[in-house]
Amino acid sequence: MRTVIVGGGACGASCAARLRRLDEKVEIIILEATDEISIANCGLPYYCSGVISDRGQMIVAPPSQFKNLFNVEVRLNSKVTSINRDKKTVTVNNEYDLEYDNLVLAPGASPFIPQVSGINNKKNFTVRTLRDADSIKEYISRNSVKNAVITGGGFIGIEMAECFVELGINTTIVEAAPQVLSPFDRDIISLAHNELRRKGCKLIFSDGVKSYSDDEVELTSGTKLPYDIGVISIGVRPDTEIAKNAGLETGIGNTIKINEFMQTSDKSIWAGGDSVEVLDYVTSSPSVVPLAGPANRQGRIIADNIFASLNPDYPLQKYKKSQGTSVIKIFDKTFAMTGNNEKQLQKAGIKYLKNIVKAPSHAGYYPGAEHVVLKLLFTPSGKILGAQAAGVEGVEKRIDVISTVMRLGGTVQDLIDAELCYAPPYSSAKDLVNLAGMSAKNILDGLVKPAFLDDITEDAFLVDVRSPMLYQEGRIGDAVSVPSTEIRARYNEIPRDKKVILYCRRGYNSYVAARILAEYGYTNVYSLCGGKSLYDELAADRIQPEKQVLV
Repeated sequence: MRTVIVGGGACGASCAARLRRLDEKVEIIILEATDEISIANCGLPYYCSGVISDRGQMIVAPPSQFKNLFNVEVRLNSKVTSINRDKKTVTVNNEYDLEYDNLVLAPGASPFIPQVSGINNKKNFTVRTLRDADSIKEYISRNSVKNAVITGGGFIGIEMAECFVELGINTTIVEAAPQVLSPFDRDIISLAHNELRRKGCKLIFSDGVKSYSDDEVELTSGTKLPYDIGVISIGVRPDTEIAKNAGLETGIGNTIKINEFMQTSDKSIWAGGDSVEVLDYVTSSPSVVPLAGPANRQGRIIADNIFASLNPDYPLQKYKKSQGTSVIKIFDKTFAMTGNNEKQLQKAGIKYLKNIVKAPSHAGYYPGAEHVVLKLLFTPSGKILGAQAAGVEGVEKRIDVISTVMRLGGTVQDLIDAELCYAPPYSSAKDLVNLAGMSAKNILDGLVKPAFLDDITEDAFLVDVRSPMLYQEGRIGDAVSVPSTEIRARYNEIPRDKKVILYCRRGYNSYVAARILAEYGYTNVYSLCGGKSLYDELAADRIQPEKQVLV
């Protein structure tokens, strides 16, 4: 029996290694179109910057390891040009046919290159392969590179921006959307915008590249930017031409449609990785999630199911939808998310509630605590729909916990009940995850009404419940000062016929004050989530003029 795997990336390599561990006798051949196999694609920006200095570390498993450890034959520079389903063969390099019993399609995706004048300038690069990274490093070493223009504010674009800034290169990101990192909501990603600006990166939103000349980039708006190097990072397109030509059923975005067992419309052909359509975990709608984690799991599942097809007693495995859980380092901060954001929920017509909590990453009395901002999206029944977080440390830990609770069908009550590690250097007795659950439960139980930046309108009556000293240092709009410690004695100063928004530094004292007012009969009182510290970050981002270079 022979299994032929098209593509030696995360999915294909994972499939090959797992299948060999299950079956010592099956013949396994990987056909890789390039001269690279099993490289650490996600580490390429850090290799470009020199954070990862050893090129060898970027190769996860060389062909020799596949041969010597797994007895898997790897054929590099072997592009599959057609699939001949009736003969159960693939044509390689238009030169020869190779028979298969099971065929695994894991061709991945290629960077999308727009039809823009001058796009083929030798100064422009994509970041998808180790060869790409080598070319960028070599170009920088041989040229005087002072200005970089990155087209696209996705994960790779942001990581390359950090790379260039660390190398002392003036860097501008041009993004067609009004924000970077579209999986995040604006109220969380505003912190990323501010971090990028603080480190010297310039941002241009709601604009695109019109043309490239030898030494400048002209934008659709007419803005002209000097550049010595450019990175095109506006997304990827699945490499599925051979699948479509073979008559396999396709899905959204020219992906390959698969069933829950990772089979295509041809039961002898399996597919996974960046080239397949998956189902969104929250909405169950078709989605594309080009991430390494899902690709690796899909490769393992395919191997299990190929083995099961030959061994009826072995259980079939299902791929259980994608949450899109992801994380990114942006200079000194970390941003992570799981599940759906508000835009996705609104598009799907799903009713949701939200809260934002801000608390130290570990016990506040232990040195070095940094605040983490965590946003939770949940249904009126308490089911978790998504979460996003930003901070310096402990960010991905919290999202990983919430992602796991989501995967198990958990609710905000399960976040409260979660028994998590605690020691002063690592956490608090009430971990941020617990606090997010408690805050959400308070909203569900009607104990507090949350307010957000957009709720601060002219008809809202703002009350600053911080100390008079902090109030004098700076307040929101025309807020009045009624410290939380004085709220019981001075509540009559707060109107009952207006929408009242209380705020403090982070959101806890305003919640306490809101509860006091509720006990005195107030019914239209809100607590500002994240407090003034988050408000200041969001306001700083919003005042930046779009379609202009932001500094």
